[in-house]
Amino acid sequence: MRISQGLWNVIKREVRLLTSRPIYLVGMTLVPLLMAVFFVSLLGEGLPKKVPAALVDLDHSQMSRQLTRSLDAMELINITQRENSYNEAIAAVQRGEVFGFFVIPEDFEREAVAGRAPTLTFYSNLTFYVPGTLVFKGFKTMAVTTSGRLVQTDLVAKGAPSQIAETILQPMTVQNHPLNNPWLNYSYYLSTSFLPGLLELMIFLMTVYAVAHELKTGKSAEWLRTANGDIWTAIIGKLAPQTLIFTVIGFGMNALMFGWLHFPMNGSMADLLLGMFLFVIACQSFAVFVCSVLPNLRLALSICSLTGILAFSIAAFSFPEQAMYGGIAIFSYILPVRWYFLIYIDQALNGIPLYFSRLYYVALLVFPILAALAAPLLRRAVRKPVYVP
Repeated sequence: MRISQGLWNVIKREVRLLTSRPIYLVGMTLVPLLMAVFFVSLLGEGLPKKVPAALVDLDHSQMSRQLTRSLDAMELINITQRENSYNEAIAAVQRGEVFGFFVIPEDFEREAVAGRAPTLTFYSNLTFYVPGTLVFKGFKTMAVTTSGRLVQTDLVAKGAPSQIAETILQPMTVQNHPLNNPWLNYSYYLSTSFLPGLLELMIFLMTVYAVAHELKTGKSAEWLRTANGDIWTAIIGKLAPQTLIFTVIGFGMNALMFGWLHFPMNGSMADLLLGMFLFVIACQSFAVFVCSVLPNLRLALSICSLTGILAFSIAAFSFPEQAMYGGIAIFSYILPVRWYFLIYIDQALNGIPLYFSRLYYVALLVFPILAALAAPLLRRAVRKPVYVP
């Protein structure tokens, strides 16, 4: 009874703090919601199309004009500029006007008709990874297709039947059937990783601020007395309102993606929502662990900010963990968002039974255990707060 009364008192105290400081309203609701709308709008088409590119036609022949029309008709590429030289094209790339350019050499048609294998050259700016990659893909497809046409024409000219020439160039037909995302929609991977990653960052920051600010202002002893001296009652009572708000925000993000935007859901939504709830708990526990080890607002915020930002790179969203250096890959295992993303892959995309994802749920439960082990350190700091600027 004493613990329950203390818990209720801490919750009421925390609700008063949440409603009296605009930083909580902004960090817990406005930022996640606005960023969710921003990301899903940015990736609304699923895949960027008609990426601006340039063409350098040094031949000006019938064949080069046909190649130009074929390039401009591609879904991924939009030839927005036609330059007269390599230097002009590279300058356009440097100015950010285009993301790559395709060069048709002089005497292209004459060399091709003579069977002397002219060289097609293309350049892409991979500083901007997605548009640069799409331009590279489009240019390479066109170069390979053109090369195949020239070889086929040469074989037919030398007397080979058209069907035999086609068989030599393409001895087998490859059928591509992407599993679980046949639309190749980037948003199904990027939005479902960026939004939880952003939510993780905000949970880290808001949790650290709520806990370490008590130490900075010297009110931590009052906070502990409100909890009747029990550190876990103090922690649970302080974080319970935030847990509720962040869980609702997380559920809202899932409703936006899987309900409103109809992202593929091949498994159980209930299992995914359970993963979201455990993900929120794990993020808060990680932040509490940091505050316990470093009971200083500035240092704890710095550590959690750095970890939250690096999560977008080392949580293995876009780069496989198996291909990372060992010293870097190990950090992906200490990020709650990685385990939640693996749950999303299993439950939403693959639709496999919950049993096969059980280790990912267990991994999220490890974080509260680590926070519990570090709680005595936080109790010591809360009892005798020392402000270190």
